[in-house]
Amino acid sequence: MSILSDLEPKDVWTYFEQITRVPRPSKREEKIRDFLMAFGKNFNLDTRSDTIGNVVICKPATPGYDDRPVVILQSHMDMVCEKNSDLTFDFNTDPIQPIVDGEWVKANGTTLGADDGIGIAAQMAILAATNLKHGPIECLFTVDEETGLTGANALEPGFLKGETLLNLDSEDEGELFIGCAGGIDTVATLAYERKPVPKRSHTYRISIKGLKGGHSGDDIHKGHGNSNKILNRFLWTNSQDLDLRLAWFDGGNLRNAIPREANAVVVLPQDFEQAFLDRFEKYAADIRNELSLTDEGVMLSVEKVGTPEFVINRKAQTRLLNALYACPHGVFSMSYSMPGMVETSTNLASVKFIDDNMILITSSQRSDRNSSRFDIANMVESVFLMAGCDVKHSDGYPGWQPNPDSVIAKHTADTYERLFGIKPIVRSIHAGLECGLFLEKYPTMDMVSFGPTLRGVHSPDEKIHIGTVVRFYDLLLEVLATIPPK
Repeated sequence: MSILSDLEPKDVWTYFEQITRVPRPSKREEKIRDFLMAFGKNFNLDTRSDTIGNVVICKPATPGYDDRPVVILQSHMDMVCEKNSDLTFDFNTDPIQPIVDGEWVKANGTTLGADDGIGIAAQMAILAATNLKHGPIECLFTVDEETGLTGANALEPGFLKGETLLNLDSEDEGELFIGCAGGIDTVATLAYERKPVPKRSHTYRISIKGLKGGHSGDDIHKGHGNSNKILNRFLWTNSQDLDLRLAWFDGGNLRNAIPREANAVVVLPQDFEQAFLDRFEKYAADIRNELSLTDEGVMLSVEKVGTPEFVINRKAQTRLLNALYACPHGVFSMSYSMPGMVETSTNLASVKFIDDNMILITSSQRSDRNSSRFDIANMVESVFLMAGCDVKHSDGYPGWQPNPDSVIAKHTADTYERLFGIKPIVRSIHAGLECGLFLEKYPTMDMVSFGPTLRGVHSPDEKIHIGTVVRFYDLLLEVLATIPPK
C-alpha cells in the first residue's frame, strides 16, 4: 500500500509518489520525459516535445470557459541529487523512498525531489481531472533547471500560445513571487604536482558533516556552515607550523547547494601528531560553539588512515588554501528596495581533485542587479587569479524584474485572500527561477510563482509540509476557475 495514499489532495500525492519512482537527474531526464509523454497521450491530450527535451501537454477549456485566456502551468522535470555520504544510492536507477514524518514528507537519506516534483504532480492531477473548471491550459515541463536552465534558455518562440504563466516552483506557502535573482557560475582550476609522501610521517583523514546546507539562494541568509570553508580554515591555520601536507580535498557537490560535507587527507611528521590531535579537538569545539544556533548537528572527526600515493607540491597547497580562505561566501549585500531580502550573494560550492593533476573549484553568484552579479563574480575571479588559477564564468541567466502592474499576480493575491482570509506576502526571491528566461522569448508574458512549503531543498534534509500542499492546490484550482475572460 502506498505510504502517501491517505494524504490530501489524494490525486496530487498519488502522482507525486509515481514521480519519485522515476529517475530524473539534471541533464538525464529521458525517463521522466518518456513518463510525461506517455501520460499525456494516454489521456488523448495534445502532447509535444521540443528539440531540447521540454514537454508541453495541452488541455482544452471546460465547456463554457472557452473565453478565458490560455494559462501556462510550468514546473521543471529534473531534481537535485544529493545523498548522505554513508548511503549507497544511484540516482540514475534507484527510486526515491518517501517517508511521512508527522506533518512532513521527506526521503530516506536523499533529496526528496519535491523541488519540483510537487509542481509536476499538481499539473498531472489537473490534466487528468474531469470535474474542474478552467480555460485552455498548457502544462510546460522544462529540463535541466537545476544545473543550467538549459530547457528554459532553449525554449523556442511559438512553442507556447499562452501569455499568462503560473510558475509552480516556489517553496513558501503564503508567499507569491513576482521577481527573482539572476545568477552566474565562476569555476577555477588549479594545477598541482605529485610529490613523494615524506618519510616518518602519519596520515589522517579529516571529515566535516552534519551541516544543514540547503539552497544556495533561498537559504544563503540563514548562516548555515559551509563545509569547504570550515575544513580549509583548520588546514590553513595549522599547515605551516605543523608541516601539514595535503594529499586530497573533496567538499560539496552542486553549485546551487551550500556544501554540507567535506573531507581531506593530510600527512604530518610523527613529532607533531599529538599537537595536531589536540588542536583539532579544540577547533572542533570552537566550530560546534559557533554553529550551535544554525547547524547544531555539525560533526568534525579525524581518523588515522593508510599512507596515500602522493602529496601535492607545497606551492599548489599554499595557493589552494589561501584561495579558499580568501574566497567570499554568503550574503554580500541586502536589498534596499525590498527590505529583508538578499540582493547579492556567493556560494563556494565544491572543491574536487580531478584528472590530470588538477583541482576544480566551483562557485556561484546571484543578484537582483545584473551589474552587481557581475561585480561579485569578478571579485571571486580576482581571488583565484591571485592564486594562479585558470578561471571561467558560465553564461549565466537573467533575473526576473518585478512587474507591479502584473494582472495575474493581483488576481492570485486577491484569490488567496478570498480563500484563506489573509493577504499573501508578495515579493521577489533570491533563488533563480526560469521566469527571466521566459521573458526573453515571450516579452509580453505575465507571470507569478507560488508553491507549498519546502525546507532543506538541495540537501538530504529536503521535506515538504503536507498541509500546505492542500492550500497550494486549492489556490491553483481557484485561480484557474476564476481568471477573468479575455
